Amino acid sequence: MSNPIRVVGAVFHDGNRFLACRKKPGKPLEGHWEFPGGKIEPGESPEQALAREIREELNLIAHVGSKLTTTTYEYDFATIELTTFYCTLISGELRLSDHDATKWVTPAEAMELTWAPADIPAVEKLCP
Repeated sequence: MSNPIRVVGAVFHDGNRFLACRKKPGKPLEGHWEFPGGKIEPGESPEQALAREIREELNLIAHVGSKLTTTTYEYDFATIELTTFYCTLISGELRLSDHDATKWVTPAEAMELTWAPADIPAVEKLCP
């Protein structure tokens, strides 16, 4: 097994709903739902990386809070170590670059979506 690529994902929570983002066509895992985020760059903490990725992917400023979970998943293209954090929206207007759709979902609605495999353990924690 190769060294995992360390990535971070944002769980925006709004009462009993959370934000899901769908990968746009032409990206790995296109059409799958995931928590927005991306790779941790050298010299960044996971929290710094996540704040930067949210700025780049969603055009939003967010406060990165406590950790939800860490999962390692071996895809065909890479081994991914995903750490998800609860995040709070501070400001900004949503603009998508990596995704073609977003939606706020309840736990029941989330269970109907096709999630990226690495994201499923975090989804299960949010959907008791």
